[in-house]
Amino acid sequence: MPLEWEQVNVDAADAVALGSWWARALDWVVVNDSAEEFEIRPERDRLPGLLFAPVPEGKTVKNRLHLDFRPDDQDAEVDRLLALGARRADIGQGDQPWVVLLDPEGNEFCVLGPRHR
Repeated sequence: MPLEWEQVNVDAADAVALGSWWARALDWVVVNDSAEEFEIRPERDRLPGLLFAPVPEGKTVKNRLHLDFRPDDQDAEVDRLLALGARRADIGQGDQPWVVLLDPEGNEFCVLGPRHR
């Protein structure tokens, strides 16, 4: 029986606010706008999606998963994401071809440099 990748789950203090931010950042569509499960996808019927759900009561540790994105123009994309409310992060990465950013709730993600062809 084959598996189909449905979504990545993201714990959020405010699922609607964080999911809405990511929908704008990725230019994805909202397919479920409930406060309990706020889901976005590249297109309504295209997988995988991102599902934002309220963080379980008392959870204080960060997840070990983060997202990486490879844009056509790294500098322009970093500037656009910063304008949307992302913040730069120094996690000890040093001089690398990627940029580490934080979303509005402090989740790390990376904007990669150009793909070597």
